[in-house]
This record gives sequence, C-alpha cells and structure tokens, in this order.
Amino acid sequence: MSKTTDRQEFEKMDPFGVGDPNEGYAKYFVGRSFLKPLTEYGKCPVFLANVSFEPGCRNNWHVHRAKKGGGQILVCTAGEGWYQEEGKPAVSLEPGKVVTIPANVKHWHGAKKDSWFSHIAVECPGEETVNEWLEPVSDKDYSEL
Repeated sequence: MSKTTDRQEFEKMDPFGVGDPNEGYAKYFVGRSFLKPLTEYGKCPVFLANVSFEPGCRNNWHVHRAKKGGGQILVCTAGEGWYQEEGKPAVSLEPGKVVTIPANVKHWHGAKKDSWFSHIAVECPGEETVNEWLEPVSDKDYSEL
C-alpha cells in the first residue's frame, strides 16, 4: 500500500528523501511541499528534483511555456497524488506512474487529501522556456476528487 498520512512512514517509502521545505515556490502551492534537487541546476542539461507534498498539498494551475521542446515529465515515486490537465478529468498517481506533460498545457499536480506524495520532476529542455504560474486549484474542485 502506498497511501499514508504519517510522515515517518512515508519517508521510509520515498527512495530519494523528502528534502527541504520548498520555500522559494511556496506561494504557488496550497499546503506544504518539499524539494530535493537530484541534479544541479545549470550544471546538468536536464534538471531533476524530487518534489514531495504533504497530504492535501497541490501546486497552482500552471503552464510550462516553450517556443520549441520543453514541457515536464513526472515520475511518481511514493505515496498517492493527482494530475489534471485543464478540461480533463484528474488522473490518480501512484509509484511507477509516469506522466508526460507537453509544453503549453495548463495543468496541476499534488497529493491526495489522505496521503503524502512524491514525484521526480524532469524539466524538459527547450527554447524560450518559462513556467507561468496561475490561480490555485479551488478547494471545492479539489475536495470533489
């Protein structure tokens, strides 16, 4: 079973570790998230980070903008979460699930309300890439999942 609300139990499941509080991006999340870089930004052509979400935490709607290439890949590693593209139903995330997010697609991802969740976020190289952070996922929409 991969679902847990207990942080100590979750940390035993997460092979990369929860990391430090994600203070730099906290304004783009509802709830607390944690970040553990796996490659050094700027020194490796592909940035990888293990992102962990406490139960109920999710990031705001956002878009990985790119003129060419770009996008993001999520490799789910521990716990259970959600991924949703605008206009589509939410998709349940469990360890081993891989989500490919094309550039310029509005989406969000995060933990289920009753589980910690981690994924490795892979920033895909591209031309003129930038993340555009948008509105939070509403409590009403999230609670209906």
